[in-house]
Amino acid sequence: MRHKKLTTSLIAVLLLGCIALASYIHITNGVFDISVKDVLKTILGFEDDERFKLVIFEFRLPRIIIAAIVGVGLALAGVVLQGITRNPLADPGILGINAGAGTAIVLFMFFFQIQVVQADIQNWLAVMMMPIFGFVGGGLAAAIIFSFAYKQKRLDMQRLILTGIAINSGFSALSLFFSLKMNASDFEAAAVWMNGSIYNADWMFIWIILPLAVILAIYIFYKAHLLDYFQLGEENMISLGIKTESEKRKLMIASVGLVSACVSVSGSIGFIGLMAPHIAKQLVGNHHRSVVIISALMGAFLLIFADFIGKTVFAPLELSVGIVVSIIGIPYFLYLLIKTKA
Repeated sequence: MRHKKLTTSLIAVLLLGCIALASYIHITNGVFDISVKDVLKTILGFEDDERFKLVIFEFRLPRIIIAAIVGVGLALAGVVLQGITRNPLADPGILGINAGAGTAIVLFMFFFQIQVVQADIQNWLAVMMMPIFGFVGGGLAAAIIFSFAYKQKRLDMQRLILTGIAINSGFSALSLFFSLKMNASDFEAAAVWMNGSIYNADWMFIWIILPLAVILAIYIFYKAHLLDYFQLGEENMISLGIKTESEKRKLMIASVGLVSACVSVSGSIGFIGLMAPHIAKQLVGNHHRSVVIISALMGAFLLIFADFIGKTVFAPLELSVGIVVSIIGIPYFLYLLIKTKA
């Protein structure tokens, strides 16, 4: 046990170093390059150049923080879904929870004419409503998926994946339908957001989703030991006196809450919830208390680095971070599919 804790600690420190490195290259590189000296002087308040303050505090720093929060949230949601379903291919994006939350927010944008991706939103109430709409949409998608995935009071893994794919397609089509009814400028904003984008990250978004993300992340870490028991099967959990359905419901609500908060500020970003838990398990084993920590850090690193790739590879044009993650995630998903089949 002590050896596992030491291994987890060392890997966590290494990942924190990777996050710091990714943040460093993200904040110093771009269309407007800034030296490390200028970055430190600006952050510490010793730099008077307004250009540096604008680029760092209004564009790059919020973007890095949002990427980290979303990466952590999606990774933890993936850990929970894979743990509850005992399905290594479970992911909020693949199962349609992202799409459900995204559709609800598109409806919010359509009926209330709020451009979620605009950084100049000053209506706190409107921004706060987005995670609520996302939670309703994500919860509805999860409820539909799990209601169809049960067969003879058991969660059928094949039905879960197939239902998730169908729900994902259905909600995606619904999002597209309503976005096409928007005017040109709103449609362009919605299209960028639906592809998964954080380039218009704003401090308001951070202050609104950070408390929710922290609370739910702590709750999932506190309940992580239950995910170990889920691997034994629900019958064994019941024999141990664990209220399986109640705990599953609570963990699902926490997972949907995280996904909804993330989708409300970044749009639909897939595969982070699939890749991060798998990489974490390869590094620290299947003990979920350790997996939760490493997955969270891995998710943050993956999304910060993917966002950096998206903003620099085709500069001055930008590639949505959701597209970059998909380019990496689809081959990884096929690899896991072949590995699982074998």
